[in-house]
Amino acid sequence: MDANKIIQIKPLGFPWETQDPFLFCAYHRDEYPKGDESMGLGPEDKTGRNIGQDFVVKDGFRMYHGRHIPGFPYHPHRGFETVTINKEGFVDHTDSLGAAGRFGKGDVQWMTAGKGVQHSEMFPLLNKDSGNPLEIFQVWLNLPKASKFVEPHFKMLWEDMIPVITHTENNKKTEINLIAGQLNDTHAPEPTPDSWAANPANAVSILTVKMEPEAVWTLPASQVQGTNRTLYFYKGDSLSIEGQDVKVDHLVKLKSDENIRLKNGTEDTYLLILEGKPINEPVAQYGPFVMNTQAEIEEAFSDYRRTQFGGWPWPNQEQVHDRDKGRFALHADGKEEFKS
Repeated sequence: MDANKIIQIKPLGFPWETQDPFLFCAYHRDEYPKGDESMGLGPEDKTGRNIGQDFVVKDGFRMYHGRHIPGFPYHPHRGFETVTINKEGFVDHTDSLGAAGRFGKGDVQWMTAGKGVQHSEMFPLLNKDSGNPLEIFQVWLNLPKASKFVEPHFKMLWEDMIPVITHTENNKKTEINLIAGQLNDTHAPEPTPDSWAANPANAVSILTVKMEPEAVWTLPASQVQGTNRTLYFYKGDSLSIEGQDVKVDHLVKLKSDENIRLKNGTEDTYLLILEGKPINEPVAQYGPFVMNTQAEIEEAFSDYRRTQFGGWPWPNQEQVHDRDKGRFALHADGKEEFKS
């Protein structure tokens, strides 16, 4: 065991701190109640909330920027990517290109904002007779200067496309969902074409991990030198990393050129692991825009005021799809995908 493989251990905040090429990670766990006829909250569930800006957990959930339906009504992005990982519940997507979708447990949406797009991400409360728990991660992945103005694009990585690797040691299992990158001889689905992750030389890796009590697993060294690696321990009790005890709700920055041995404690443990070669460019960020200079941020605001990045072709700011629609994706070119 070698604790020198650990660079730093820090408490998790909100959002979670990340390392280049990632910008941040927001983890959302909300125990939403039953929904009304329009898949939103009843008046009694909205009482005492700062509606439109509700980021404080009350009764187990938050409304975020939603006023009736929880979630994020339409808003712009430029210069980076969002990777939305769904573990429970449903997310309804719509955007200024006319694209739309609904995705659920095990699905991942990868969206390159590029030169500019508006989108909404709402959490429809489909169940009218029971609760609507939601658990998602949204990871912001930067784009290099050369790709800041690529065409916007989104892609669905459906649950059945994402490899699940099972490692068994001492009769205890570890399950790894490989969302991006490569783990040993297994490859994740291709990301969007202009992503920093699309080039294997950038070694972008996104993993979610579940370890049974007392399970043991070794995270292999990166195949590319100079990558940044962060492990997020967000659910469980205790975890040993190279002999160093780590408590839940902590992030751990790790050396990426070393194998890292993990040994779980007495409860199921859940981890997110982000890794990638840094872009190593200046980052200027203001709200939903991520560029290289402050002048480019000002240009982004000016462009958005002038063009609205294509406008909003949907009837509602909090756009959701029919309750019985199911999982689907409608792309800007008219291509449709349907999942059972």
